[in-house]
Amino acid sequence: MTSPTMPTAPEFLTWQEVDKLIDYLVPQLRGPYDALLLITRGGIVPGGMIAEALGLNYILTAAVKFPEAGQARLAWPTFLQFPEDRLLRDKHILVVDDIWANGRTLTTVKGRVLAAGGRPEAAVLHYKPGSSLFREAGPDYYAAVTDRFIVYPWEVQRGPDEFQTRVPQFN
Repeated sequence: MTSPTMPTAPEFLTWQEVDKLIDYLVPQLRGPYDALLLITRGGIVPGGMIAEALGLNYILTAAVKFPEAGQARLAWPTFLQFPEDRLLRDKHILVVDDIWANGRTLTTVKGRVLAAGGRPEAAVLHYKPGSSLFREAGPDYYAAVTDRFIVYPWEVQRGPDEFQTRVPQFN
């Protein structure tokens, strides 16, 4: 039996396509939510769009770092930033990221919200069940299922490498 091949070319999304994904995602959400918890960096843009659509002003962020690829795949992450437990306790929290690829980040963040006494739900633009490490879990809400490498419009020509090549250097 041969395993399916993954597409090699990335899928570049436009802002209009992201708008459509948000328009599809928002009606699924079963709020009301007390707060949004945006996972940096991927969840910031879609989370802001969801916050605007839902009229939510209480926005929190979480920054999670996993060990590099050469280290253990299921190693515990470092939380670079995470809200205090008192901000999550007894709250209905929507955790937002751009994509559920292997599921480690969202599963870890939801677990930490639960441990703080909150009631988390996870929302993403794209869900990749074929690469998920958690076969019995997935995001609570998603706009699309894919097996592609997704490049969002806010990722195009960004980052330190691109920034250095686009900005003139002054001596």
